[in-house]
Amino acid sequence: MNSLKSIIITLGMLSLLSFSQAGLAQQPASAPPPNQGGTLPAQQQSITSVGKHPKPHDGFARGNVVPSRPDHGLQTRVAPQVGMYLSVVKLVVLIAVLAFWLHYMNWVHEDSRGLQVRPPFWNSLMLMGGVAAFPAVLCVPVFAAGFFVMLASIGSPLGFYIVERNSRVPDSRKVMTRDHLTKWSRRQLAKVGINIGGREKTDTASGPPIKFMGKTKSGQRDDNRTRQVESSRGYVAAKELVYDALLRRATDIHLEPKDDELSVRIRIDGVMYPAEPFDKAIGDAIVNIFKVLCAIDITEKRRSQDGSFGAIVEGREIDFRVASQGTRHGEKLSMRILDQTNSVGTIEGLGMRKQLQRELESTIVQPHGLMLVCGPTGAGKSTTLYACINGIDSYEKNIITVEDPVEYKMDNVTQIEVNTKSGNTFGQSLRSILRQDPDVIMIGEIRDEETAKIACQAANTGHMVFSTVHANDTITALYRLLDLGVEPFMISTSISAILAQRLARRLCTKCREAYKPKAELLKAVGLPPEKIKEFYRPPTKPTSICTKCNGLGYLGRVGVFEMLIITPRIRDMIRDAANMSAIRNEARKNGMLYMQEEGLRLVVRGLTSVDEISRVVK
Repeated sequence: MNSLKSIIITLGMLSLLSFSQAGLAQQPASAPPPNQGGTLPAQQQSITSVGKHPKPHDGFARGNVVPSRPDHGLQTRVAPQVGMYLSVVKLVVLIAVLAFWLHYMNWVHEDSRGLQVRPPFWNSLMLMGGVAAFPAVLCVPVFAAGFFVMLASIGSPLGFYIVERNSRVPDSRKVMTRDHLTKWSRRQLAKVGINIGGREKTDTASGPPIKFMGKTKSGQRDDNRTRQVESSRGYVAAKELVYDALLRRATDIHLEPKDDELSVRIRIDGVMYPAEPFDKAIGDAIVNIFKVLCAIDITEKRRSQDGSFGAIVEGREIDFRVASQGTRHGEKLSMRILDQTNSVGTIEGLGMRKQLQRELESTIVQPHGLMLVCGPTGAGKSTTLYACINGIDSYEKNIITVEDPVEYKMDNVTQIEVNTKSGNTFGQSLRSILRQDPDVIMIGEIRDEETAKIACQAANTGHMVFSTVHANDTITALYRLLDLGVEPFMISTSISAILAQRLARRLCTKCREAYKPKAELLKAVGLPPEKIKEFYRPPTKPTSICTKCNGLGYLGRVGVFEMLIITPRIRDMIRDAANMSAIRNEARKNGMLYMQEEGLRLVVRGLTSVDEISRVVK
C-alpha cells in the first residue's frame, strides 16, 4: 500500500513537472515589435476588440489545439503559438527514472535483508532520496539541471549502499566492479545473439574458489558428472550460491520456485534468512546442475528424489545432502550442508554445566543400557550422540552405528547407512549387527515398534545403545516408547538416561548490549531482582554493522538441556505405569532442572537472550 501511494504521488508530480517545464519552454522571450506607429490597422483592431477579452500582446495561446477565440485567430499580425501542456520527451525520461528508482529500491530492500546490512536504514535512505528527487526538479527552472539534481538524489544512497554491501561479500558477489560490469555486458549482448568469448572458458575460469564433486547413487565420487556441469549455464551462479552460504555459516540452502523467479533462503543458526533470488531461466539451470551432481533424474520434476554431492573449499571437503520435491510452481530443492570442521568432537564442546556434564559422562561409560536423546528436528541430537561416541575409546570398544544417512565420518567406527529402497531398514540392520559382537551401538532414530523393541533387547543383553527419538521433553520420551508398543517392564530394565535438548542462538560478545530487566519478569521466572544486575540482548539500535556476527546479533548456538537419570525408584514407577506427573515429581526430587530453568541460567550468564529462550523452549 505504501509503494502504491508513493507511485501515485510520484506520477502526479511528474505530470505537474512536465506541464510547468513545457510552459516555460514554449513562452516567447519578449513581445513582438508593434506596428509602425504603435497601433494595428483599423480592420484588425475591430476584429481583435470583438468579445469581452482584453487585447493580447502576442499570439500565444495555451492548449493543445488551435485556439478558437476570435481575438486569437489568424487575423493578428503575430502568428499564433500553441502552448503544449505535456512534453512527451520529458515525461518519458522522468518515467524511466521513476522505474529505475523503484527497481533499485526493491533491490536494496531484498539485498540488504539477505545480507543483513542495516535494512531499515538503507530502505529509509533510498525512499527519502527518491521522494526528495522529484520535487527538487520543480524548483530548478532548467530541466537539464533539475534532471542532474534528481539523479544525484537517487544515485547517492544507492552508491553508498553498494560500497557497504561490497565490503561484506566475496569478490564473486560484488556489484558495479569491472568484472561484474563485464559479465553483465556479455549477458546482455548474448540475449540479442552477440556472443563475446567462449562460454566454457568464461564459466570455468571464473567464480569463487570452490570445486564441486559429483557422486553416484551409492555415494561414490564421479568425476564425469563434475565435468558435465562445468560448461553448463548457471555454473558460476551455483558456485557463488554455495560459497556465499558457507561464508555465512549456513546449515541449509532452500531453492524455492515462484511464478517468475527462484527464491533462495538459507538457514543460519536455526533461523531462515532470504538471499538474492535468481530469474526463472538461471534458477532452473542451477537446479539441474545440482541434480546432475547428485545423480538425480533431471527429467523427473514431480516425484521426490534425493542424493548427495561434495565440494572442496579451502582444502577441506564438505558434503551436501540434497532432496527435491515437486510443488505447484515447480521443483523445490533443499540442501543440507555437512561440514566436518563444524561438528562437536567432545562432550565439553556441548556447553553443558559441570554437574550435567558429569552425569552424562558417567552414563556413556556404563557397560549396558539405553540412552535416548530427544528433541525436534534440528535440535542437535545427532551432534550430541557423536560427542558421546567420541567420549568412548573406539580401540577398546567395538562401536557400530546405523544411520539414515551417515552425516559425519568417524575413525575406527563401523558406520552403516540405512537404505529403505533396498530393504536395509533399521530393524534388519540391528539384527545383523548384533551378530557382529558390538560393545556400543548407535541407532540414528527410533521411529517404529520393531526398532524400539530390538534396541531395548540389545540394552538388556549387555550392549550400550545410543539413539534418538522425537519428543518434547524427557518425560514424554518415555511415553513415546510406550506408544510405539514397547512393554513397560522392558523399558524400565533397559533405559539408563534420557537427554532432552534445544539449540539457542548465542549472543555476539562484540555487539551485545546490557539492559536492566523488569522486576516483574524476574519474579515470574523465580529470580531475585536484587541479585540480577543486568541481562544481555542483541543491539536494538546499532550504529554500525558488527563485523564479527555480520549484523545478526548472534554468533553460533548453545545447547539447552534437560537430563533425566533413571533411578531405581523411577524404574519401579515405569514398570507400574505411573502417570507422567508422578514421574516428573520424582525426577525433580532428584535434582532435575527443566529446560526453561537451564535456559535462564544461560541468560544470567549472558550467553543468550530472554527472547531467544522463549523462542526455542516452550
